[in-house]
Amino acid sequence: MTTTMTTESFPIEIRKEGIVFIDFWASWCGPCRAFAPIFEAASQRHPDITWAKVDTEAEPALASALEIRSIPTLMVFRDGVLLLAQPGMLPAAALDELAKRVRELDMNEVRQKARPARVA
Repeated sequence: MTTTMTTESFPIEIRKEGIVFIDFWASWCGPCRAFAPIFEAASQRHPDITWAKVDTEAEPALASALEIRSIPTLMVFRDGVLLLAQPGMLPAAALDELAKRVRELDMNEVRQKARPARVA
């Protein structure tokens, strides 16, 4: 099941422990309408993941802040860390594979690599 994400709920949701997939879309966008049932079906197959949708027309400030330039755009967070920001729709098998890979990540390793190098 998908939820609607807003400018207010975005920071709360992405900082939670766990995985969050976000679909940025608009009602006038044909590819967005085609991707919607694929995204919804994936949410049913992976109930341990938070599946959220951001209507870029209703939440222009959020879309702008996240530099969404093309829709649909998929963003994936885990434990507050942005792992993917990709424009375009994905087929169901690719969403399933992405969910599997995100679950398998060692987040300690991801955080370590994301830290800036120290300069002596």
